[in-house]
Amino acid sequence: MRSRYSAYVLGLEDYLLASWHASTRPATLDLQGDAPAKWLGLAIKAASQQGDTGEVEFVARYKVGGRAYRLHERSRFVHEDGRWFYIDGDMLEGG
Repeated sequence: MRSRYSAYVLGLEDYLLASWHASTRPATLDLQGDAPAKWLGLAIKAASQQGDTGEVEFVARYKVGGRAYRLHERSRFVHEDGRWFYIDGDMLEGG
């Protein structure tokens, strides 16, 4: 999770796509967009693992166009071939 957050901060689209499971991976990402995000911080709220699956609940803070936002998500990961891959996540309220 921390490596994916760092990749968002640094705009490393190739890393994000490579760490996204093939079953849910988008064809492309547009991290720069019209108004790129300025990432401010990451807080891991909870993490759990059961066999080759895991979940991470986190809050990421960022700004777009001077306005502050919080992304609170519970992400799902799967461990395959010695690597963890992001599957998907559920947006959560609060944080």
